[in-house]
Amino acid sequence: MSNLVYKNQTTLRRGYTTGSCAAAAAQAATLLLLTGQLPEVIELHTPKGIDLFLHPEQASFDGTVARCGIRKDSGDDPDVTNGICIYAAVQKQEQEIVILGGDGVGVVTRPGLSVAVGQPAINPGPRAQITAAVTTAVQQAEYTGGLQITISAENGDQIAKQTYNEHLGIVGGISILGTSGIVEPMSETALMDTTHLELDSLYAAGARKVLICPGNYGADFARDQLGLDLEQAVKCSNFIGDALDYAAWKGFQQIFLVGHAGKLVKIAAGVMNTHSSVADGRQEIFTAHAALCGAPHDTLQALMQSVTIDACLEVLDKVNLRDPVLERIGKAVDERLHYRLRGKAEIGYLMFTNQSGVLAQSKNAVKLCEEFRGLL
Repeated sequence: MSNLVYKNQTTLRRGYTTGSCAAAAAQAATLLLLTGQLPEVIELHTPKGIDLFLHPEQASFDGTVARCGIRKDSGDDPDVTNGICIYAAVQKQEQEIVILGGDGVGVVTRPGLSVAVGQPAINPGPRAQITAAVTTAVQQAEYTGGLQITISAENGDQIAKQTYNEHLGIVGGISILGTSGIVEPMSETALMDTTHLELDSLYAAGARKVLICPGNYGADFARDQLGLDLEQAVKCSNFIGDALDYAAWKGFQQIFLVGHAGKLVKIAAGVMNTHSSVADGRQEIFTAHAALCGAPHDTLQALMQSVTIDACLEVLDKVNLRDPVLERIGKAVDERLHYRLRGKAEIGYLMFTNQSGVLAQSKNAVKLCEEFRGLL
């Protein structure tokens, strides 16, 4: 399988996960411990089916503990862990292979994740990778005893501050992640998985209502202008439909969507992945609803040429159509959201721009705001 992937008319390079780094480091350290020799290259077969050829570094052996590192390469995917070294320290024990967390690897403090509370944040996929890699080394060395493997991460405690870990209840370091062993550049799956993890964590903590915001604009507005509690908030990036589906499936009873109109207005046309490369149509939505409100042809042309939502509103103000057009668009958004959830949870929304404030909201938005402020 190629290390390159074609996306959005661009050739991008795949990378490999912290889980693959940990597995390769553990295999190298095990061979150093059991044979006294450090391999120049570790061949690691990933769950994705791609073979990696990784070079151990910073190796040491004091007669009891062997230690090796593998440097993370995220390919062309933006990742805060890119370039850090993941280490494995291996020592003998009587039986079994035990995997522990060391410096820079976080500890799970809240239920709802795939790792139990109190355990190092080394996900099941990477644990399986580490075990398989070490088993290969053990068989090669014809060793029949057990091993203790401690995984650590270079500057993991500092890097974790740039991740969602604290919000998920993972403290003290990064998570060792990766189901496929390979980092896909600009991975949409990784973003959705992060949203799912946050929803899992909230639900496990007892929350049955959730505030969903597409991004920082929505979260900041919800906190600063609406006074809402962001402890029950989850960011979903552009994947609004997926976040709604997962929240409803998980069992949340109330879902409140708060976001900038630049994204939420697209829902009026049934667009649930709001990235501009997938679908835009903001001007078309305003133009269509303005036409249904009787806007003159010149206004429709001006709307189609508008770049921002606020620019559309300025055009509508000239013909006194802001309120009726927003009312129509707001009703369309509400209908699309209810159709998506089909009664599985109470759904409400509020959309805004920073310049114009609240533009449209569902009938239950005021009630939901009060509930997220803790007044009800």
